[in-house]
Amino acid sequence: MIKLLSLFISCFFISSFYSQFANTGITDFTSEEIKTVWFENEEWRLAYPVASLNTDNPVTLHFDLMGSGQDVLWYRMTHCDRDWNDSELFASDFMEGFEENQINQFQASFNTTISYTHYSLTLPNEDVRLKISGNYIITIYRSGEEDRPLLRKRFYISEGTSTARVIFRRPMKPGTTDTHQQAEITVNTGMLQVNDLYRDITLTVMQNGRDDKSKMNLHPDFVGNGIVEYNTLSDKTLFEGGNEFRFFDIKTIKQKRQNVRAIEYLNGCYHVFLLPSEERRFKPYFSNEDFNGKYYIAMEESNEPDRDADYVYVYFTLPADYEKEGGSVYVTGAFTDWKYTSLNRMTYNPTKRWYEASLLLKQGWYNYEYVFVPEVSGLPESIIFEGSHYETGNDYLILTYFRDSRQRYDRLTGAEIVNTSGQIR
Repeated sequence: MIKLLSLFISCFFISSFYSQFANTGITDFTSEEIKTVWFENEEWRLAYPVASLNTDNPVTLHFDLMGSGQDVLWYRMTHCDRDWNDSELFASDFMEGFEENQINQFQASFNTTISYTHYSLTLPNEDVRLKISGNYIITIYRSGEEDRPLLRKRFYISEGTSTARVIFRRPMKPGTTDTHQQAEITVNTGMLQVNDLYRDITLTVMQNGRDDKSKMNLHPDFVGNGIVEYNTLSDKTLFEGGNEFRFFDIKTIKQKRQNVRAIEYLNGCYHVFLLPSEERRFKPYFSNEDFNGKYYIAMEESNEPDRDADYVYVYFTLPADYEKEGGSVYVTGAFTDWKYTSLNRMTYNPTKRWYEASLLLKQGWYNYEYVFVPEVSGLPESIIFEGSHYETGNDYLILTYFRDSRQRYDRLTGAEIVNTSGQIR
C-alpha cells in the first residue's frame, strides 16, 4: 500500500487523459485541468450525446474544472462530416446566434478535500440554435485562448427523418456463435429523396457509445423502395458481446459499499481500495444489471452531488501469476473516455503478483473493465480478462447518414438506441 501511495506526491495532482479517436478528423481532447465529463438529458442522466433537431430534446454537457478558481469559460461549435472532418461550412450555415458564447452555469465545490468548479451547458440553448443535423464538435476554452482548448467533445444532432428497425441474432459464423452479437438492421428512408441508396446512405454502429467498439461508413447489403438493409450474411454488424461490467460504489466515503475493501484518509485526501478483481474469461455468463460502462455521479449525504461530491483516489488490483508480454493492461470505462493512455495503464507488481493502478475519481457509482492492448495491433482486447458472451446486455447506437448531392454536408437523418437484453434470437 505504501508503494502505491508514494506514487502520489500531492492530493492536488490532477489526472489527465487525451481522447484520440481511431478514425481521421477532429479529435476529442480533455486537458489535465478537466475531469468527469458526461452528457445527460432531461429524461436520462446516462444519455448518449444525441439531441433532436427543432424539438425540445436537448442534451446537457457536464464537466469539472479542477482547482479553486472560477474561470469564465467560452465555447464555440464546429459542424463535421460523418468522418468527423470539418464540413467547412460558414457558422451561419449551421447555426443561429453568436459564434462564441459564455458558459453561464457553474458552481464551486462545497466542503470537499479537493477543490473544483462544476460547469454545465445545454445544447442547443437560447444563445445558439442549430439549423441542420449532423456531427458536431463543441470546444471549451478560456477567453482569448481558443487555440489552447480545455475540452473538445463530440455530439450529434438528428433529424428523425429516417427510422431503423433492429433485430439481434446469434451469429452463424464459425467461432462466434457463443461469443458475439450481430444486428440485422433495416432503415426506412421515409420521404428522403435519395438518388443512390447504396452510395448515399451509410451507417455508424457503436456498442455502448464506444469509439473503440464502433463500425463506420457501412454501406447497405440490399436496397429497394426506400429501404436499405444490413443483413447477417456479412460481418458488417458483428461485435464481440463482451461481459457485464464490473462495478464499485463510492457514493459515500464514511463506510464501505459494494466492492470496496477499505477507505483511508491520508495526507488530506481520501483513498479507496477496491476488492481484488478476478479473471472472468472462462467463467459462465452471469446476468447482472449495469450501466453499460458508464458512471453515475452521486453522493449519499447530499442532493447536489455535482458540487458536493469529493474526488478520491481509487486503487484497482487485478491478480495475475505473471506479467503479460507484448502489450499493456489498462483499466477502462466511460470515466477514461474509453481511451488507453499512461494515466489508466496498469503496472505489474511481481511481489504482489497483480496488476495495479490508481485513478482520481469523483464520488458515484462506476462501471469498468480490464483490457489488454497489444503493442503490434494497438487494438484493445477485453476477452482476455472479461470473457465474451452472446447473452450480454449491450446498447447499440445506430446512426444513419445521408449525403445529399444538392447540399454540402452529411445529414444525420436518424439515431436509434437499442439494447440486446432478452432480444438475441
